[in-house]
Amino acid sequence: MKIKSLLVLLAAFSIQSILAQEGIISGTVMDGEFNDVLPFANITIKGTTKGTTSDFDGKYALELEPGTYTVVFSFLGYETKEISEVVIAQGAEEIIDVTLNPLPNALDEVVVTTTVSKNTEASVLNLQKNSVALLDGLSIQSIKKSGAGDIASAIKAVPGVSVQGGKFVYVRGLGDRYTKSILNGVDVPGLDPDRNTLQLDIFPTNILDNIIVVKSATADQPADFTGGVVDIVTKDFPSRAEYSVSTGLGYNSSMHFKDNYLTYDGSVSDPLGYDGGKRDLPISQNFETLLPQQNGQVARITTQLFDSNLKALQEQSGMDFSFGLTAGNQYNANEDGTKKIGYLASLSYRNNTEFYENIVNGQVFRKQDQDPSVLELIDDRTQSGDLGVNNVLISGLAGVSFKGRTSKYKLNVLHIQNGESSAGYLRQENFSVNSNIIFKDVLTYTQRSITNALLNGEHSNEDGSWKVSWKLSPTISKVYDKDLRTTPFRFDPDAENFIISPSESGDPSRIWRDLEEINIAGKLDFTRRHQFFGREAKLKFGGAYTLKQREFVVDQFSHPVQSRRGNFSLGFGGDADQVLAPENIYDPSTGEGTFVRRDSNVSDSFDSEMSVAAGYIGDEFKLSERLNAILGVRFEKFDLYYTGINQDGEVFDNVNLLDKADFFPSANLIYDLNEEASRKFRASFSSTTARPSFKEASNAQIFDPVSSTFFIGNINIQPTYINNFDLRFEAYGERTNFFAASAFAKTFDDPIELSFIREARGQFIPLNLGDAVVFGGELEFRRSMDFIPGWQNFSFNANVSVIESRQSFSEDEEEARRDNLREGEEFKDYRTLQGQSPFLLNVGFNYDNNDNGWQGGLVYNVQGKTLEIVGNGDIPDVFTLPFHNLKFNLSKEFGEEKNSKLTLRFENVLNDKIESVYQSFGATDRLFSSRYPGQAISLGYSYQF
Repeated sequence: MKIKSLLVLLAAFSIQSILAQEGIISGTVMDGEFNDVLPFANITIKGTTKGTTSDFDGKYALELEPGTYTVVFSFLGYETKEISEVVIAQGAEEIIDVTLNPLPNALDEVVVTTTVSKNTEASVLNLQKNSVALLDGLSIQSIKKSGAGDIASAIKAVPGVSVQGGKFVYVRGLGDRYTKSILNGVDVPGLDPDRNTLQLDIFPTNILDNIIVVKSATADQPADFTGGVVDIVTKDFPSRAEYSVSTGLGYNSSMHFKDNYLTYDGSVSDPLGYDGGKRDLPISQNFETLLPQQNGQVARITTQLFDSNLKALQEQSGMDFSFGLTAGNQYNANEDGTKKIGYLASLSYRNNTEFYENIVNGQVFRKQDQDPSVLELIDDRTQSGDLGVNNVLISGLAGVSFKGRTSKYKLNVLHIQNGESSAGYLRQENFSVNSNIIFKDVLTYTQRSITNALLNGEHSNEDGSWKVSWKLSPTISKVYDKDLRTTPFRFDPDAENFIISPSESGDPSRIWRDLEEINIAGKLDFTRRHQFFGREAKLKFGGAYTLKQREFVVDQFSHPVQSRRGNFSLGFGGDADQVLAPENIYDPSTGEGTFVRRDSNVSDSFDSEMSVAAGYIGDEFKLSERLNAILGVRFEKFDLYYTGINQDGEVFDNVNLLDKADFFPSANLIYDLNEEASRKFRASFSSTTARPSFKEASNAQIFDPVSSTFFIGNINIQPTYINNFDLRFEAYGERTNFFAASAFAKTFDDPIELSFIREARGQFIPLNLGDAVVFGGELEFRRSMDFIPGWQNFSFNANVSVIESRQSFSEDEEEARRDNLREGEEFKDYRTLQGQSPFLLNVGFNYDNNDNGWQGGLVYNVQGKTLEIVGNGDIPDVFTLPFHNLKFNLSKEFGEEKNSKLTLRFENVLNDKIESVYQSFGATDRLFSSRYPGQAISLGYSYQF
């Protein structure tokens, strides 16, 4: 019945698209004097009586019969612009964004005649051109042309932008904490709420309007960014009915259809991104486990409550697959069409399977601490093995908008559901303290979800001199690590047997971690047009408040084995599933068997609350006909409260760990080097900050069972303060030809860095290590190849960022480094900043033919060697090596109205590996981690009704 209903619905959509005889012209009218929209401008069709006006945020839409037209844009006191040769096809939409410039007083009227640009990158370039703040961006049309299915795949084309792990965007090579992602201008936590950046692969491109990357701060921006703010802007609603379906398949020869793929028996609901209860904690959190000598029957019953599957199982791995649905439309809410209501909905599903053979993770190598003449690193702990991962991601977005002549309201609800299960079989060798070989089965499952609502309104008076914008956005984030199981066996190569050895390999263990976070963000902005010494100016002021509350609870258990007479197997032949087999559970009559013991560390659980109250004021004005400026200051009051217990039993009861009140000034200048404003020079200064996350400002010790490493919180961590300086030259050519050269410098006071703990190998801690300075330059070049005969559909783009960073040492770090200098090694007064890449390179060669529907692109990007973890004592620094990523995509639009599209993508064409290494003076690089992503090919199909 459901399938029949779906077919009827699809048929209705198809009939609707077939019957649609008219096309649509739509777009945005911009004010050329400022980076702002031009409300109530006139849009007419030359030689006809058809016309409309832009609404208060510059948007317009006009239905037309198929044909070729000249569209006229006008506004009192501004130039009139005529766009000729606008071809409207049946049922199609032509997007034309225009900028109208004010007329000099001496002129009554100026008419500019041009033709429509087929390359809609011009809309974002126009926004960039007229902005006082330094920014880059991508329009949705540019993203679709690139063949990218999500934001993470597309945003690499922005200068100075890189994407880590296929999900998280970094700007100018700076680490996660220095880049901020926001959704529709509001702070939204991601699937990993300890990150400052939102996971970008969760957003399908068909719900987007554009992506803006702001690289210089203004007073209305949040203060906690340094590299840039990535603003993901979703559509209000489409200008006409839009319905689409898409599906895709992905194949990786290194990962799929492998008979030795590792997994384990999970829940029947795993394909839906959540655990159906099978992995729930089987006993209450306040239940106290008893030793078998105290009550053998209770120990036996308790043990039987736990899932007995502790072994990674082998089965054949499947392909990646995905599908998506979108729907949207708008309707007139009154007879004259000045009031409109619309909706937008999207649902996407993705199921990815990864399999890494011989993965390396969490290895430890160190310097010889007794003899500085030994340059080569010595083995401390090695770990490698096989790991299978299944990742399910479901995202749904539903929104409704109402737009009147002077007001607009929008409500969006976003839900993201993610379930990630993994199974690994790893070999670990220890070479110090306890020299041994350990084999372990590791089974994990993490369930993540985000539910976000955004309610916002925009209002304008009749002449557009006042604008008010407000936003309210609550979010609930949940991250559940459910029954993380680790079963280690010490292997004796002489006797060729396996032993459970608590002192050397540890007991079999399992962990439950529950993280629940509430995030409420509100924002109120006012904009007032006014005169400043006879020239147009724009005053902006407002406030914002963000409240975050987190509860983090950890429950940990182990399965010790008791044997009195020595006839009970302590190794089970290395078979993890025998640990909790019925015949091996503790028997009171023999006093032997496996039981359960609570091992929770009280310091790992905590409650925290973080708040940021902000107010700002800024003015955008002209100092001369060619010189624009925006000056402003932002005030933020930041508080962090913590409730928990440390390792010594000290109780923290809602203690205010951080209480900061700071002013963040900013200044942006832009000078037009010619009358056409096609050559510009920009300069900016701003102060920003980087704050610790909840996890960092805590006493928690968070164990990673796959890498066997610990993250240790630091209750004394302090925020980082940064001063930012930027210079940039821009040259805008015809259509989308563009060149830019930038220079920037940043100073860091107390940067937060992830460091090894001295004499505690495999443990990391965030620390405030000495001050730092970063300086560098960027070049960007975009060029159509139409100067070559027959190459009018080809284009080339490239951008490169070269960055130098210098981090001074704290007293402790300097002492540790001096104590461990190698023979012949000179001590340097600085090192690179943790997380800072020395260079980024993005190159793209594209083909786009609107006539035949073919599109293609070859894209290459790489990020330079980056300090991943700061060394300490005899543990050297860990660096992430460059990953040379070459991608190719090819797509074809077909059908009578080109509403079908087939896309073929190739990933990692160069077949590179992702590796991090220890580097030390005179020593051979040794692996910290390594994984081979393989070469992937995917095929996607989409149909738009």
